[in-house]
This record gives sequence, C-alpha cells and structure tokens, in this order.
Amino acid sequence: MAYKITDECIACGSCMDVCPVEAISEGDIYVIDAAKCTDCGTCAEQCPVEAIVE
Repeated sequence: MAYKITDECIACGSCMDVCPVEAISEGDIYVIDAAKCTDCGTCAEQCPVEAIVE
C-alpha cells in the first residue's frame, strides 16, 4: 500500500527530494503516485509536519 500525503502538507519539498523512485509531484499539497511508490517510508521520515501516512 502506497503512502499518502494529507492536507497537513506545507509543500516544502523535502519529501520530493528524498524519494528514490520520484513518485512525488508538486501541487498545492504534494501527491504520491501510488503506482510508483515502493513503501520505503523515506518521505514520511523526512516530512517536518508528519503529513505523510501509510
């Protein structure tokens, strides 16, 4: 199951910079492409506001 970015996202870009499969794209809040996400959790560990959940 892919990770998801919640409405708590502040669009800081820290998750996008660390995603090894480039599954995160920019927007008002960032979005994770479920088809690309490998469930590594690196993005969730990097998020300063804990906006990324399983």
